[in-house]
Amino acid sequence: MKETSTAALTLEGAERWRSARVAAKATKRALRQNPNMLLGLVIIVGIILFALAAPLVTFHEKSRIDPTIRLQTPNADHWGGTDHLGRDVWTRVAYGSRISLQVGLYVAVISAVFGTMIGMLSGYFRVLDMPLMRLMDAMLAFPSFLLVIAIVAAMQAGIWNVIGALAIVETPRVARMARSSVLSLRERDFVLASLSIGASNRRIMFLHILPNSLAPLFVQATFIFAVAILIEAGLSFLGTGVPPEIPTWGNIMGEGRQVFVVAPYVLVIPGVFLSLTVLGINLVGDGLRDVLDPKLRGSR
Repeated sequence: MKETSTAALTLEGAERWRSARVAAKATKRALRQNPNMLLGLVIIVGIILFALAAPLVTFHEKSRIDPTIRLQTPNADHWGGTDHLGRDVWTRVAYGSRISLQVGLYVAVISAVFGTMIGMLSGYFRVLDMPLMRLMDAMLAFPSFLLVIAIVAAMQAGIWNVIGALAIVETPRVARMARSSVLSLRERDFVLASLSIGASNRRIMFLHILPNSLAPLFVQATFIFAVAILIEAGLSFLGTGVPPEIPTWGNIMGEGRQVFVVAPYVLVIPGVFLSLTVLGINLVGDGLRDVLDPKLRGSR
Protein backbone atom coordinates (compact mmCIF):
# COMPACT_ATOMS: atom_id res chain seq x y z
CA MET A 1 0.00 0.00 0.00
CA LYS A 2 2.82 2.34 0.90
CA GLU A 3 4.60 1.61 -2.38
CA THR A 4 1.40 2.37 -4.30
CA SER A 5 0.92 5.74 -2.58
CA THR A 6 4.60 6.62 -3.16
CA ALA A 7 4.27 5.77 -6.85
CA ALA A 8 1.12 7.90 -7.08
CA LEU A 9 2.88 10.86 -5.48
CA THR A 10 5.83 10.44 -7.82
CA LEU A 11 3.48 10.32 -10.81
CA GLU A 12 1.65 13.41 -9.60
CA GLY A 13 4.94 15.29 -9.12
CA ALA A 14 6.09 14.34 -12.61
CA GLU A 15 2.78 15.56 -14.06
CA ARG A 16 3.11 18.89 -12.26
CA TRP A 17 6.67 19.26 -13.48
CA ARG A 18 5.58 18.49 -17.03
CA SER A 19 2.76 21.07 -16.81
CA ALA A 20 5.16 23.68 -15.44
CA ARG A 21 7.57 23.06 -18.31
CA VAL A 22 4.78 23.37 -20.87
CA ALA A 23 3.63 26.64 -19.28
CA ALA A 24 7.19 27.98 -19.22
CA LYS A 25 7.70 27.13 -22.90
CA ALA A 26 4.39 28.77 -23.82
CA THR A 27 5.35 31.90 -21.89
CA LYS A 28 8.76 32.10 -23.58
CA ARG A 29 7.16 31.65 -27.00
CA ALA A 30 4.58 34.38 -26.28
CA LEU A 31 7.26 36.83 -25.11
CA ARG A 32 9.45 36.02 -28.11
CA GLN A 33 6.56 36.66 -30.50
CA ASN A 34 5.53 39.86 -28.71
CA PRO A 35 8.56 42.04 -27.89
CA ASN A 36 6.31 44.90 -26.75
CA MET A 37 4.92 42.72 -23.99
CA LEU A 38 8.46 41.77 -22.97
CA LEU A 39 9.40 45.45 -22.81
CA GLY A 40 6.34 46.17 -20.68
CA LEU A 41 7.21 43.35 -18.29
CA VAL A 42 10.78 44.64 -17.97
CA ILE A 43 9.48 48.12 -17.14
CA ILE A 44 6.93 46.87 -14.60
CA VAL A 45 9.37 44.50 -12.90
CA GLY A 46 11.91 47.31 -12.73
CA ILE A 47 9.42 49.71 -11.13
CA ILE A 48 8.29 47.06 -8.63
CA LEU A 49 11.88 46.26 -7.67
CA PHE A 50 12.57 49.97 -7.33
CA ALA A 51 9.59 50.33 -4.97
CA LEU A 52 10.51 47.29 -2.89
CA ALA A 53 14.14 48.38 -2.64
CA ALA A 54 13.31 51.97 -1.64
CA PRO A 55 15.26 51.76 1.66
CA LEU A 56 18.29 50.45 -0.24
CA VAL A 57 18.34 53.00 -3.07
CA THR A 58 17.73 56.08 -0.92
CA PHE A 59 19.90 57.77 1.67
CA HIS A 60 17.55 60.26 3.35
CA GLU A 61 14.34 60.25 5.36
CA LYS A 62 11.30 60.63 3.14
CA SER A 63 9.72 63.33 5.35
CA ARG A 64 12.85 65.07 6.64
CA ILE A 65 12.57 68.84 6.16
CA ASP A 66 15.72 70.96 5.88
CA PRO A 67 15.09 74.54 4.65
CA THR A 68 18.83 75.15 4.38
CA ILE A 69 19.05 72.91 1.31
CA ARG A 70 15.75 73.79 -0.35
CA LEU A 71 15.53 73.69 -4.17
CA GLN A 72 18.95 72.18 -4.72
CA THR A 73 19.51 70.80 -8.19
CA PRO A 74 20.28 67.06 -8.53
CA ASN A 75 23.73 66.29 -7.15
CA ALA A 76 25.78 63.44 -5.66
CA ASP A 77 24.05 63.72 -2.27
CA HIS A 78 20.52 64.35 -3.57
CA TRP A 79 20.09 62.42 -6.82
CA GLY A 80 16.76 64.04 -7.60
CA GLY A 81 17.44 67.39 -6.00
CA THR A 82 15.37 68.85 -3.16
CA ASP A 83 11.93 70.45 -3.09
CA HIS A 84 10.73 73.77 -1.62
CA LEU A 85 10.91 72.33 1.90
CA GLY A 86 14.34 70.77 1.52
CA ARG A 87 13.06 67.20 1.22
CA ASP A 88 14.94 64.75 -0.97
CA VAL A 89 12.96 64.27 -4.19
CA TRP A 90 14.52 60.91 -5.11
CA THR A 91 13.60 59.46 -1.71
CA ARG A 92 10.03 60.73 -1.94
CA VAL A 93 9.64 59.34 -5.46
CA ALA A 94 10.98 55.94 -4.36
CA TYR A 95 8.59 55.66 -1.42
CA GLY A 96 5.78 57.25 -3.39
CA SER A 97 6.03 54.46 -5.96
CA ARG A 98 4.88 52.04 -3.26
CA ILE A 99 1.66 53.97 -2.65
CA SER A 100 0.90 54.48 -6.35
CA LEU A 101 1.45 50.79 -7.17
CA GLN A 102 -0.53 49.72 -4.12
CA VAL A 103 -3.49 51.86 -5.15
CA GLY A 104 -3.43 50.53 -8.71
CA LEU A 105 -3.14 46.89 -7.63
CA TYR A 106 -5.88 47.01 -5.02
CA VAL A 107 -8.27 48.86 -7.30
CA ALA A 108 -7.66 46.38 -10.13
CA VAL A 109 -8.22 43.35 -7.87
CA ILE A 110 -11.28 44.72 -6.03
CA SER A 111 -13.04 46.01 -9.13
CA ALA A 112 -12.24 42.79 -11.03
CA VAL A 113 -13.67 40.58 -8.27
CA PHE A 114 -16.85 42.55 -7.63
CA GLY A 115 -17.37 43.44 -11.29
CA THR A 116 -17.06 39.78 -12.29
CA MET A 117 -19.56 38.73 -9.62
CA ILE A 118 -22.08 41.37 -10.69
CA GLY A 119 -21.59 40.59 -14.39
CA MET A 120 -22.01 36.85 -13.87
CA LEU A 121 -25.18 37.27 -11.84
CA SER A 122 -26.60 39.72 -14.36
CA GLY A 123 -25.72 37.60 -17.40
CA TYR A 124 -26.79 34.24 -15.99
CA PHE A 125 -29.98 35.15 -14.11
CA ARG A 126 -32.34 37.07 -16.38
CA VAL A 127 -34.38 38.43 -13.48
CA LEU A 128 -31.31 40.27 -12.15
CA ASP A 129 -30.14 41.58 -15.51
CA MET A 130 -32.32 44.68 -15.72
CA PRO A 131 -31.81 46.17 -12.21
CA LEU A 132 -28.09 45.41 -12.01
CA MET A 133 -27.23 46.71 -15.48
CA ARG A 134 -29.32 49.86 -15.10
CA LEU A 135 -27.41 50.59 -11.90
CA MET A 136 -24.12 50.04 -13.71
CA ASP A 137 -25.28 52.27 -16.59
CA ALA A 138 -26.21 55.01 -14.14
CA MET A 139 -22.72 54.90 -12.63
CA LEU A 140 -21.10 54.93 -16.07
CA ALA A 141 -23.11 58.02 -17.03
CA PHE A 142 -20.90 60.16 -14.78
CA PRO A 143 -17.35 61.11 -15.81
CA SER A 144 -15.01 58.82 -13.90
CA PHE A 145 -12.72 61.52 -12.54
CA LEU A 146 -15.56 63.74 -11.32
CA LEU A 147 -17.34 60.79 -9.71
CA VAL A 148 -14.16 59.81 -7.85
CA ILE A 149 -13.70 63.38 -6.63
CA ALA A 150 -17.30 63.45 -5.39
CA ILE A 151 -16.94 60.15 -3.53
CA VAL A 152 -13.61 61.12 -1.96
CA ALA A 153 -15.00 64.53 -0.99
CA ALA A 154 -17.83 62.81 0.86
CA MET A 155 -15.31 60.82 2.90
CA GLN A 156 -12.16 61.67 4.78
CA ALA A 157 -9.03 61.82 2.64
CA GLY A 158 -6.95 58.67 2.91
CA ILE A 159 -5.41 55.87 0.90
CA TRP A 160 -8.19 53.37 1.50
CA ASN A 161 -10.90 55.92 0.75
CA VAL A 162 -9.23 56.66 -2.57
CA ILE A 163 -8.95 52.93 -3.30
CA GLY A 164 -12.62 52.43 -2.42
CA ALA A 165 -13.76 55.33 -4.59
CA LEU A 166 -11.72 54.15 -7.56
CA ALA A 167 -12.98 50.58 -7.16
CA ILE A 168 -16.59 51.80 -7.12
CA VAL A 169 -16.04 53.75 -10.33
CA GLU A 170 -14.21 50.97 -12.20
CA THR A 171 -16.45 48.06 -11.15
CA PRO A 172 -19.23 48.81 -13.70
CA ARG A 173 -16.78 48.49 -16.61
CA VAL A 174 -15.74 45.02 -15.49
CA ALA A 175 -19.37 44.09 -14.82
CA ARG A 176 -20.45 44.93 -18.36
CA MET A 177 -17.58 42.96 -19.87
CA ALA A 178 -18.26 39.97 -17.62
CA ARG A 179 -21.96 40.10 -18.49
CA SER A 180 -21.27 40.07 -22.22
CA SER A 181 -19.01 37.03 -21.81
CA VAL A 182 -21.62 35.18 -19.74
CA LEU A 183 -24.38 35.95 -22.25
CA SER A 184 -22.33 34.42 -25.06
CA LEU A 185 -21.29 31.38 -23.02
CA ARG A 186 -24.69 30.68 -21.48
CA GLU A 187 -26.02 29.26 -24.76
CA ARG A 188 -22.95 27.18 -25.60
CA ASP A 189 -23.31 23.42 -25.96
CA PHE A 190 -21.18 22.51 -22.93
CA VAL A 191 -23.37 24.69 -20.67
CA LEU A 192 -26.59 23.23 -22.09
CA ALA A 193 -25.17 19.73 -21.66
CA SER A 194 -24.37 20.45 -18.01
CA LEU A 195 -27.90 21.72 -17.46
CA SER A 196 -29.35 18.62 -19.09
CA ILE A 197 -27.57 16.31 -16.62
CA GLY A 198 -28.79 18.32 -13.65
CA ALA A 199 -25.71 20.38 -12.76
CA SER A 200 -26.42 23.20 -10.31
CA ASN A 201 -26.25 26.85 -11.33
CA ARG A 202 -23.33 27.44 -8.99
CA ARG A 203 -21.37 24.58 -10.52
CA ILE A 204 -22.04 25.78 -14.05
CA MET A 205 -21.11 29.38 -13.21
CA PHE A 206 -17.84 28.63 -11.39
CA LEU A 207 -16.61 25.52 -13.21
CA HIS A 208 -17.72 26.21 -16.78
CA ILE A 209 -18.56 29.86 -17.40
CA LEU A 210 -16.06 31.68 -15.15
CA PRO A 211 -12.88 29.93 -16.43
CA ASN A 212 -13.89 30.69 -20.02
CA SER A 213 -14.50 34.37 -19.18
CA LEU A 214 -11.18 35.10 -17.49
CA ALA A 215 -9.09 36.05 -20.55
CA PRO A 216 -10.79 39.40 -21.36
CA LEU A 217 -11.18 40.14 -17.65
CA PHE A 218 -7.43 39.79 -17.08
CA VAL A 219 -6.78 42.25 -19.90
CA GLN A 220 -9.35 44.69 -18.51
CA ALA A 221 -7.76 44.44 -15.06
CA THR A 222 -4.40 45.57 -16.44
CA PHE A 223 -5.96 48.67 -17.96
CA ILE A 224 -7.80 49.41 -14.72
CA PHE A 225 -4.44 49.14 -12.95
CA ALA A 226 -3.04 51.87 -15.21
CA VAL A 227 -6.15 54.06 -15.03
CA ALA A 228 -6.26 53.83 -11.23
CA ILE A 229 -2.64 55.01 -10.96
CA LEU A 230 -3.38 57.93 -13.27
CA ILE A 231 -6.56 58.98 -11.47
CA GLU A 232 -4.91 58.69 -8.05
CA ALA A 233 -2.07 60.87 -9.35
CA GLY A 234 -4.62 63.39 -10.62
CA LEU A 235 -6.44 63.46 -7.30
CA SER A 236 -3.23 63.90 -5.33
CA PHE A 237 -2.05 66.53 -7.81
CA LEU A 238 -5.20 68.53 -7.04
CA GLY A 239 -4.82 67.93 -3.30
CA THR A 240 -7.99 65.82 -2.92
CA GLY A 241 -6.48 62.34 -2.76
CA VAL A 242 -3.83 60.88 -0.49
CA PRO A 243 -2.84 63.27 2.35
CA PRO A 244 0.23 65.38 1.48
CA GLU A 245 2.31 63.93 4.32
CA ILE A 246 2.24 60.57 2.49
CA PRO A 247 4.40 60.84 -0.64
CA THR A 248 2.84 59.71 -3.91
CA TRP A 249 3.79 60.59 -7.45
CA GLY A 250 0.69 62.75 -7.73
CA ASN A 251 1.20 64.98 -4.70
CA ILE A 252 4.95 65.27 -5.42
CA MET A 253 4.01 66.62 -8.86
CA GLY A 254 1.36 68.83 -7.30
CA GLU A 255 3.94 70.42 -5.03
CA GLY A 256 6.40 70.62 -7.92
CA ARG A 257 4.11 72.79 -10.05
CA GLN A 258 4.57 75.64 -7.54
CA VAL A 259 8.32 75.74 -8.21
CA PHE A 260 8.38 74.43 -11.77
CA VAL A 261 10.09 77.52 -13.19
CA VAL A 262 13.07 77.34 -10.81
CA ALA A 263 13.09 73.58 -10.08
CA PRO A 264 11.42 71.62 -12.92
CA TYR A 265 12.98 68.34 -11.76
CA VAL A 266 10.57 68.19 -8.79
CA LEU A 267 7.71 67.67 -11.25
CA VAL A 268 9.56 65.94 -14.09
CA ILE A 269 11.12 63.04 -12.13
CA PRO A 270 7.85 61.62 -10.68
CA GLY A 271 6.17 62.37 -14.01
CA VAL A 272 8.70 60.19 -15.83
CA PHE A 273 8.14 57.32 -13.37
CA LEU A 274 4.37 57.67 -13.74
CA SER A 275 4.56 57.67 -17.54
CA LEU A 276 6.88 54.66 -17.64
CA THR A 277 4.65 52.68 -15.28
CA VAL A 278 1.48 53.36 -17.27
CA LEU A 279 3.32 52.60 -20.52
CA GLY A 280 4.58 49.27 -19.14
CA ILE A 281 1.15 48.24 -17.89
CA ASN A 282 -0.50 49.11 -21.21
CA LEU A 283 2.14 47.16 -23.15
CA VAL A 284 1.55 44.12 -20.94
CA GLY A 285 -2.21 44.51 -21.37
CA ASP A 286 -1.92 44.67 -25.15
CA GLY A 287 0.36 41.64 -25.11
CA LEU A 288 -2.07 39.65 -22.97
CA ARG A 289 -4.89 40.54 -25.35
CA ASP A 290 -2.87 39.27 -28.31
CA VAL A 291 -1.90 36.06 -26.48
CA LEU A 292 -5.29 35.24 -25.00
CA ASP A 293 -7.50 36.23 -27.95
CA PRO A 294 -7.67 33.20 -30.30
CA LYS A 295 -8.46 35.35 -33.35
CA LEU A 296 -5.50 37.65 -32.79
CA ARG A 297 -3.25 34.72 -31.93
CA GLY A 298 -4.20 32.96 -35.12
CA SER A 299 -3.53 35.98 -37.26
CA ARG A 300 0.15 36.20 -36.22
